[in-house]
Amino acid sequence: MTSAARIAVATLLAAAAVAAQPVQPVPMNTIAERYVKLVLAVGLHDADYVDAFYGPAEWKAEAERRKLPLGEIDATAARLIADIPAVSDAERGDELAVLRRDYLKRQLEALRTRVRMLQGTKLTFDEESRALYDAVAPVHPGSYFAGMLQELERLLPGDAPLVDRYDAFRQQFIIPSNRLARVFDRAIAECRARTLPHVSLPANESFTVEYVTNKPWSGYNWYQGNYRSLIQVNTDLPIYIDRAIDLACHEGYPGHHVYNALLEKHLVRDRGWVEFTIYPLFSPQSLIAEGTANYGIDVAFPGDERAAFERDVLYPEAGLDPSRASAYARVQALVDRLAYAGNEAARTYLNGGSDRKQATAWLSQYAMMSPVRAEQRTRFFDTYRSYVINYNLGKDLVKQYVESRGGVAAQPAKRWEEFVRLLASPRLPSGLR
Repeated sequence: MTSAARIAVATLLAAAAVAAQPVQPVPMNTIAERYVKLVLAVGLHDADYVDAFYGPAEWKAEAERRKLPLGEIDATAARLIADIPAVSDAERGDELAVLRRDYLKRQLEALRTRVRMLQGTKLTFDEESRALYDAVAPVHPGSYFAGMLQELERLLPGDAPLVDRYDAFRQQFIIPSNRLARVFDRAIAECRARTLPHVSLPANESFTVEYVTNKPWSGYNWYQGNYRSLIQVNTDLPIYIDRAIDLACHEGYPGHHVYNALLEKHLVRDRGWVEFTIYPLFSPQSLIAEGTANYGIDVAFPGDERAAFERDVLYPEAGLDPSRASAYARVQALVDRLAYAGNEAARTYLNGGSDRKQATAWLSQYAMMSPVRAEQRTRFFDTYRSYVINYNLGKDLVKQYVESRGGVAAQPAKRWEEFVRLLASPRLPSGLR
């Protein structure tokens, strides 16, 4: 055998030996770090994408320096999905470790969908919500809301259009601007007092409240890490008395602030899972976040307790007539059942089946939104698109999940237990069914 032949044989044998070596799986923490950096990279193309980030500042600086193009982000995400290792025998008994893999895979798939949308891909409302939020909302025609509207007709008699009668009725329940801060402070204090006996929160958790204008949303929680949040309340439109508890619970206790603080404590600090230092808004995580924030209102104020607290505490604080509280609560309970009408308006509007004027009219007719509020809602559709399903469908899925595990209204301690367990986990929307 010639020298050249011997070298060739040796090379082939060496290559075969390398090929025979088992491929070492990429560590999950490495995948998690790469995921965070990809989310930051998408955020440079989409200003609304990164809702919160409190990881290493140098990662953000690196993303800004590299400015990866969308095509490269998508290809890298695809490789990262393929690199997610199977659950090891040692981890099989750790439910959160198992959930972590599914979570990262689905979050990365949603990231790829958002990237394709930024590149011009058009999806239907339902295709988009399934790809981004791991869920599809049921379809409800106008007839679905007929019975609720007839009941409202009986409660609000008159000759004017029902939405006008409802709007006129609500004018009695606007929180005066000079009392807004004190009403919200009182609502926040009560929500916190009801949450703390059931949730072990870090001692230094806190948030601040700001009142802002010119926003497409009514309230927002900006989580800043180290167990702190900035909560903003939009004062563009009148704020009604029921919104005090809604926002205090949803944005604060036991809603977004608690959700983010528990993820930071149990998953980031206790387990070192850096993927939870970032929150991509257009992802399955949002259905869990919004669904728990809305369902948390019922958990904190079961049965008639909310109506009683509003009547006895918040109405006097706002300078409103407490004797009208029960009538307002009855009307609002009916209007809340119309929430899915907003999904239908968004679905038709974003699928090109209606224009802004028609979507506004639908919201006025079926969701009891004044023309001004309805038009503002269509601006929300423009920005956040199918995100709207996360509020009502999210709440329903969370409620279904908690109750299926014994957390029914008659077992409040169990309901809190299952609710808090969900808050501190990486469970996906499809895992709620």
